[in-house]
Amino acid sequence: MLKNVKRLRLLSLIITILFLVTAQAYGAGYANPHLLVSPADIEKNMGKWIVLDCRPTAAYNEGHIPGAIHLGDTCSRALRDITGPAGHIADMTEMKRQGEIEKILGRAGISPDKTVVVYGDEVDANTQSAGVGFFVLEYWGHKDVRFLNGGMNAWRGAGMKVETKPTKLPATKYKANPNPKILATTDEVIKIAKGEVKGVQLVDYRTPDEYSGKTPGRRVSALRGGHIPNTTVNINHVGLYDKETGKIKTAAELEKLHAKLDKTKRTIGYCRTGTRSSLAYFVQRLMGFKDPANYQDSWIYWSSREDLPIAR
Repeated sequence: MLKNVKRLRLLSLIITILFLVTAQAYGAGYANPHLLVSPADIEKNMGKWIVLDCRPTAAYNEGHIPGAIHLGDTCSRALRDITGPAGHIADMTEMKRQGEIEKILGRAGISPDKTVVVYGDEVDANTQSAGVGFFVLEYWGHKDVRFLNGGMNAWRGAGMKVETKPTKLPATKYKANPNPKILATTDEVIKIAKGEVKGVQLVDYRTPDEYSGKTPGRRVSALRGGHIPNTTVNINHVGLYDKETGKIKTAAELEKLHAKLDKTKRTIGYCRTGTRSSLAYFVQRLMGFKDPANYQDSWIYWSSREDLPIAR
């Protein structure tokens, strides 16, 4: 009898240690650790949380988290308006109108009172797409949005079940409550660029070559190269997550990356199309920045306006 009691105590100690190690891996040092969840968190809340797969349709169909929903395209494209190659500027992105976003989320069965977890995988575009999902939902006032660290890779790596059958939730009536404060406008950024507004941090999350003007864009070149005047710092977006696993970097690594910034000041991130800076917005929220925002128009729009100043 005594041996059984000792064994139970030892087992309980092992479980506690494993729990603490897991909690440390996913939440240690972050100001808002609840925003970053693990596969175990999702499994524990199956049926309570809504899980949104932000990857391409083909990836979703090949295998996804059981019960995860999909919007028929990546979150980057489904939740924003994108002008394709036939448009004035390739890959120009902007926010959808409120009525349209309410229809999309309502048809998907997303309720405003439910926790929504977004996820991608190790592919750069898919990790960033999950960032877009997080930012757009927060912009439209969703109260509880979270991010699966490592996405589908982490789920498979944890030995969790995968399904291929699409999940369709009952339609709901979604009422959006936009939060304009987290969406920086071109007018606001112009004032920063011209030095008319002080105390706001402007962060360029593109590559160093894009920032310097050596490479105007990535897949499709912007019309001009360089960066927005009075940009506080250039932080390469690839430093935000591990490109092999899709996992967000540790708190210590992110703190080092953002060492030149003051978390108490308004901090606006931008990139080329507002996609990488959407993920950066999530990272800033995770780190505890008090007033983070995303400049959705970003460089692709700024560079197209010949009346707007640029720096190199």
